Amino acid sequence: MWILTLLLFIVILSIIVLVHELGHFFWAKKFGVHIYEFSIGMGPVVYSHKGKDKINYNIRAFPIGGFVQMAGEVYEDDNKINKKSFMCNKPWHQRLMIIVAGVINNFLLALLLLFVYALIWGAPNIKPEVGNVLENYPAYSAGLKEGDLILKINNKKIPTWDYAQIVLSLKNKNDYSIFTIKHKDGKIEDVKITPKKELDKETKVERKIYGFSVNTNVEKGFFTSIKYAFNKFGSIVCSMAITIKSLFTGALSIKMLSGPVGIYQVVGQSAAYGISQVLYLIAFLSINVGFINILPFPAFDGGRAFFMIVEKIKGSPVDSNFENLCHTIGFILLILLMIYISFNDIIRLFK
Repeated sequence: MWILTLLLFIVILSIIVLVHELGHFFWAKKFGVHIYEFSIGMGPVVYSHKGKDKINYNIRAFPIGGFVQMAGEVYEDDNKINKKSFMCNKPWHQRLMIIVAGVINNFLLALLLLFVYALIWGAPNIKPEVGNVLENYPAYSAGLKEGDLILKINNKKIPTWDYAQIVLSLKNKNDYSIFTIKHKDGKIEDVKITPKKELDKETKVERKIYGFSVNTNVEKGFFTSIKYAFNKFGSIVCSMAITIKSLFTGALSIKMLSGPVGIYQVVGQSAAYGISQVLYLIAFLSINVGFINILPFPAFDGGRAFFMIVEKIKGSPVDSNFENLCHTIGFILLILLMIYISFNDIIRLFK
């Protein structure tokens, strides 16, 4: 079983990386940038093919990334290449498009998959509406009822259930949360709920148990599916934004993040529920990859775009040595972060 999960894990990551890198590749080629290599994966090359366009198409050993190696990404670096073929010599808008195209592709893939998911299996309700409320659990004792709409949690507005889940996972100086609820009769009231704390047997992470589920009613239809795709996309992006913000403020522990090992576990769980959950997982991960990549942090696409925006504002390019140094430091920090997160994932496996 683990072999099938591993293969599915590789396929999912490869699809997301391939779509991302195809964005960079397509626009670089369209704008006439010289391309040396198009690679899926990182590390040693396990398969290589040189195309008629003289580009090396490679598959590398570790399916955790990929890249398009272009001439002159920061400055002219090859005396054998025509100056017009260097990326650094292309117009500003073309360079920006090449940089952000990977993220755009990831977002488009996610929207397409969410649309297909909703079209085939129906569009689930994403509003923070209460579904079943379990007896003998905190939510039931506090007076939460089926059909209630959650307006706020701890004074934070709650537009979707995705957002609510992130807010409930944030550090809280109190052992309870205040839910602002709108009942079916229109009455609005604050409800204090003190959750039970239980250790999740699979993730080995302590969970807060409130004892209620979300309303999961589904609707079908072509236009309903389109609406769901965009609404769910926006919901996940908003959840990602509050997650990143909370990591910096300390409201969310870095131990809550998952790396390749954690994703592998989620892949196995999703596969057990069938192709619908696998499609949703690909969409979810594709949004995550796109969102992370567009952050203005060195080594990310967003970091490169940031330097381009600075260039536009100041009217001249940022010093290439300084930019390369920033990207190198950023890459090292990302590797260290990935090692730390993966280490935590492995520890949870053996708890």
